[in-house]
Amino acid sequence: MASKASSRSTKSTAAKKKTVTTKAAAGGAVRKARATNGRATNGKARTSHGASLAGLNDYEVEELLQALEAARRGDFTARMSTRRGTQIGRIGASYNALVDQMDRMTKEFIRVRRVVGQEGRTTERMSFPGATGGWAVRVETFNALIDDLVRPTTEVARVVEAVAQGNLTQKMALKIAGQPVRGEFLRIGTVVNTMLDQLSSFADEVTRVAREVGTEGKLGGQAKVKGVSGTWKDLTDSVNFMASNLTGQVRNIAQVTTAVANGDLSQKITVDVKGEILELKNT
Repeated sequence: MASKASSRSTKSTAAKKKTVTTKAAAGGAVRKARATNGRATNGKARTSHGASLAGLNDYEVEELLQALEAARRGDFTARMSTRRGTQIGRIGASYNALVDQMDRMTKEFIRVRRVVGQEGRTTERMSFPGATGGWAVRVETFNALIDDLVRPTTEVARVVEAVAQGNLTQKMALKIAGQPVRGEFLRIGTVVNTMLDQLSSFADEVTRVAREVGTEGKLGGQAKVKGVSGTWKDLTDSVNFMASNLTGQVRNIAQVTTAVANGDLSQKITVDVKGEILELKNT
């Protein structure tokens, strides 16, 4: 009995030692994995979690970082190597195609700005063949911006051209392409239309006074233009002064002529006149 008990004790002790040894081995493996975490193995770059970065080595990662930094600064001249059959080669080809596209778009922006903004060719638009997704959105947005800027300018030019030809019936539209004009464009449109109203009112009044005094013989007419100032007021005052002078002269001559016709030779023309009217007065 003592021999059997001793044998069982020996087996139990051996099993415990085996379990401890197994746990120690497992713990050593874990510690080894932790110790190598974040370090390069066989020339492969590793992240902080021990996973390789797309299978690139340190040199290739550095090349990629430098290229990305250059693009971030707006330098589209940097290029990556494109070694065939390698992962870095495929990455480099994609990167180079990307910065090529960004560089072409930048040059197109510059070209359109020069053609439209400096040369005045307002029908020119940005062209970027093959643009898709966000690239197409950028092109469409840029061209839409030019349209939004050109339309009010074209409208102002149309109205000014009409005024230059003596047509005061045209006005700047305050709704273009179904959208109301806002901001600075609204202010410009309002000023232009107000100017047209004043010009039209001034022209109508001058025409009326000239017709009444000069054609219909209705003396005493005066032009009345509301809200005028500056040169417009000066012009209105000049027209009214001319009409007033003509009225005074004609009435004074008519008064003397009527007196003579009635046998009264004591009347004389007293109005202050110049030129041919003065010669008529003296005669």
